[in-house]
Formats: sequence, structure tokens, C-alpha cells
Amino acid sequence: MSADIRKLDLNLLRALDALLDERSVTRAADRLSLTQPAVTGMLNRLRESFDDPLFVRAQRGIVPTVRAEALARPIKQLLADVEGMLQPGAFDPLSAEMTIKVAATDYALRAIVVPFLSALHQHAPNIKISVLPVDDQLLQVQMDRGDVDLALVATEAVAPGLHTQWLFDEHYVCVMRADHPDAKASTLSLERFCALDHVLVSPAGGGFSGVTDEALRNIGRSRRVTVSVTSFLVLPEILSVSDLIAVVPRRLAIRQAGLAIIEPPVEIPGFSKLLAWHERTHRDAGHRWLRALMAEAAATL
Repeated sequence: MSADIRKLDLNLLRALDALLDERSVTRAADRLSLTQPAVTGMLNRLRESFDDPLFVRAQRGIVPTVRAEALARPIKQLLADVEGMLQPGAFDPLSAEMTIKVAATDYALRAIVVPFLSALHQHAPNIKISVLPVDDQLLQVQMDRGDVDLALVATEAVAPGLHTQWLFDEHYVCVMRADHPDAKASTLSLERFCALDHVLVSPAGGGFSGVTDEALRNIGRSRRVTVSVTSFLVLPEILSVSDLIAVVPRRLAIRQAGLAIIEPPVEIPGFSKLLAWHERTHRDAGHRWLRALMAEAAATL
């Protein structure tokens, strides 16, 4: 039996969407600001309409039936379309008041978010930005739930269901303090590069090998990595008080005072940076304006 559309309203569809995301009546009720019995009653109405249990009990919470899983994406699309219809089409940045959640690595925070915030303050002073860490494994779920609005990610980290826009291609440079003994030379030999002590950024922590080391291995060489840190943001301070050198994305180095920049003597593959967003915000005028401003800010460097 097909669903009786006459028995369905937006509140029921929102409840089904929340249940599909949360896999728990209690958490869905909290998300919808309803009581648990109210959500249970809505689930019973949904079951009657679709002539399907929709969810069955599991060891932890509830799991959707095949029918419910098939409804997940169409319902999310329908709710997004309805929300888009109810929102005004015009967007005035100067008067807009909203909070945008941006997922970014510390690299993207420095290279993209900082110039974006500068432009945003000028054009839309009442828009708030919340910056969150990127978790490639959870990004799709975070986008589905609305926990993240925009994400700055590498090409390989983009989930298939997200919209993306290419921002730029990045390449690596070698950096050291401006008065480093090797800073006066315009080039750095491979021998000297491998002999110097290096500091490496290992986002997961504890690593002493990265893309530079892989590039060196390909030509039968290796370097001396003596310090491993978890963030790019601490590098300038480390370099300023030592003879260590580092290989970093160029956009982190070009605006950093007190650093000398030299091309590395080995070819190191770069990467592309993308802006990703969910279908639920794809047509929203305010989000479109924000995405354009972020792309413009990224292009300024």
C-alpha cells in the first residue's frame, strides 16, 4: 500500500527526518523540542501512512527499515525545498543576522578564514562565524544535521553527496627564520636540505614522516625530522628560536613576518582546497552570498 499523502504534514516529515538522523526517539524529541510521547505518536502516524514499521528496536536505539532508508534523501530534499520557498529571496548583508558554522583545519583557518573574516566584517558586521575542527569521517553527518554549514577540505575528503567549489591549488615551500645561516642563499641544495634538522606538522600527533619524506624516498633520500607538532600555527615561533627548517603550504608562509622562503630542492606534490556545502543550503540567498565572499577572499592571496 502506498503512503496516504493526506495524513502527512510537514511536522510529521520533520519528525521522520529527525528520527532518521538521530536513530533515537529521545534524541529526536530533544532536537524537535517535543516530548518523547509526542514523537512516539508521530512515529505511529507515520507507520500508518507508509504501512511500514519504519524503525525497529536495536541494542542501541532504533534502526530504520529498508523503506525508511529509501525515504531519507527525498524527505531531506523536500524539507529543504519547502524551507527555501518560505524564506525571502532577497538578502541584505548589512542587516543580516545569522550564525554560520565553518569546519576548517588550522591551515584553512589561517589561509582562508582569516581573510574571509576581514571581508565579512566590512560587508556583513552582524553575521557570526563559528569555526569547528574538520572530521572527514563525520562531515557528511554533520552537514546532514546542520552542525556544519561550510567546510574547507582537500579533494579526497569530500563526501559524494556534497556540493563543492574549487578555491585554489597549493604548493609547498621551505621556510626558516630570516636570519638563519642558510637564509641568505636563494636556493638550498638537496644535500643541505637533508642535513638540516626539520620540524614537521603531524595533525594526528606523533608523526615524523609526511609528503616531503615520501617525495625524498622516491629519489632514494631522507631528511632529519627532529620535532613533530600538531599545528601549523606554532611553527613560526619554533622557527624563530632555532635553526630548524620546515616545509609548509605557501599560503601559510607568504604573510608571516620574520621568515625566509626558499623553494624546496625536491618536487613535492601539492593539493587543492575546496569549499563544500550541503544541499539544504545550496539555494539559500544568504549562503550563496557567503560562499561567494569566501571564494573571493581565498583568491586574494
